[in-house]
Amino acid sequence: MNTTGKLVVAVTGASGAIYAQRFLRHAVEIYDEIFLMLSAQSVQVAGTELGLSLKKEAIDFDTWLGISTEKAKGRIILCDSKDYYTPPASGSFRHDGMVIVPCSMGTAGRIAHGISDDLVTRSADVCLKEGRKLVLVPREMPWNLIMLRNMTQLAEAGATILPASPAWYTNPTSLEALADTVVARIFQQLGVDSGLQKQWMVDDSE
Repeated sequence: MNTTGKLVVAVTGASGAIYAQRFLRHAVEIYDEIFLMLSAQSVQVAGTELGLSLKKEAIDFDTWLGISTEKAKGRIILCDSKDYYTPPASGSFRHDGMVIVPCSMGTAGRIAHGISDDLVTRSADVCLKEGRKLVLVPREMPWNLIMLRNMTQLAEAGATILPASPAWYTNPTSLEALADTVVARIFQQLGVDSGLQKQWMVDDSE
């Protein structure tokens, strides 16, 4: 698969670190440049849920994503979440969309109310005002009324809400395969055929 385009990705401290891990692992094979933002909590959650020891300042991509750090450095651009002097903070920077995976409810709430208090929320705000693709992948459950209203407001503003609800009809045989059912749908929303999941009732060999 030939790589193409630029993507903005944010990983927050919500549970569901495997979704970020699997998404980025495949995204590196698809996009030329990935502008990546990590919250401090996202690194902690990855340690808890994936059993990894990561440092935000010097991410070991081989350990985290299963790809060489050299390859990752050629594609992944780590952004300081407090540095607004980066491309995603400006509407003049053209890219193919932004994915927040997983997306914490706090992050979603701030975006829904136009609170740009870091590079993640600012970049998301830019996507909405410029009419670019913004995909939020929340994993929290259940949702209270505030969360529901925030999601409605985000959808009305143009964001795509893609809850991390894995599909079972593909009969996944591992946690990675199960997570990839969500990852495949994220790519589908970005207009990308990742090859991770066949179309329902369609013979792809034809």
